Amino acid sequence: MDERRALKSFAALSQETRLAVVRNLVVAGPEGMAAGAIAEKMNVSPSNISFHLKELERSGLIAQRRESRSILYSANYEALSGLVTFLMHDCCAGHPRILGVANADAGCCSTGVLEVDQDA
Repeated sequence: MDERRALKSFAALSQETRLAVVRNLVVAGPEGMAAGAIAEKMNVSPSNISFHLKELERSGLIAQRRESRSILYSANYEALSGLVTFLMHDCCAGHPRILGVANADAGCCSTGVLEVDQDA
């Protein structure tokens, strides 16, 4: 991942609702979720969630696909992995102290989903 793309991705993730959307989509897996289901799960208005989904899609961190009359959104695991790799190796120059701590903490991630309660 190049620096320009990484900056776009970090900018997209620097907003609470968008970070929560990515977390939910990662947990949902490759089958993804419809925008309405995401909005309902997060207690966010449909127009609000549409705005955030558009920003995340523009950053490349999520993808959409049409199934029948629904548009499903899913995490772009390759892009998320590229962002983590960029941060750990390019940005941090592969510094052993940072990589050592990150590798030691690799099992700390939970599958919990952050829910956000925001008005449109």
